[in-house]
Amino acid sequence: MSHITTHILDAATGRPAAGVPVALVDTAGIEIAAGVTDDNGRIAGLGPEQLDSGAYRLTFATGEYFQRTGTETFYPVVSIEFSVTDSEQHYHVPLLISPFAYSTYRGS
Repeated sequence: MSHITTHILDAATGRPAAGVPVALVDTAGIEIAAGVTDDNGRIAGLGPEQLDSGAYRLTFATGEYFQRTGTETFYPVVSIEFSVTDSEQHYHVPLLISPFAYSTYRGS
């Protein structure tokens, strides 16, 4: 299983956000992995099976998603910085989006 997983829910429609490009990068800005959300808004295997402890960033190309749906958005990109403190744990980083707001939390 991938060390990092994510999913995106479009809170304005109550549906998963499919087809959103997502990149995982380290603090130096080096891309470690990339993927696109599936029909359920999920990326089950983003990145390697294990990451070293440290800071990372997930970047979601939400503008592409909203453009495809014909929806104006204020946030064309959402970047979430987070810390891996235990290289043995799984990290799930969900994202809730709407055209003019977003939120996130540490999932399980």
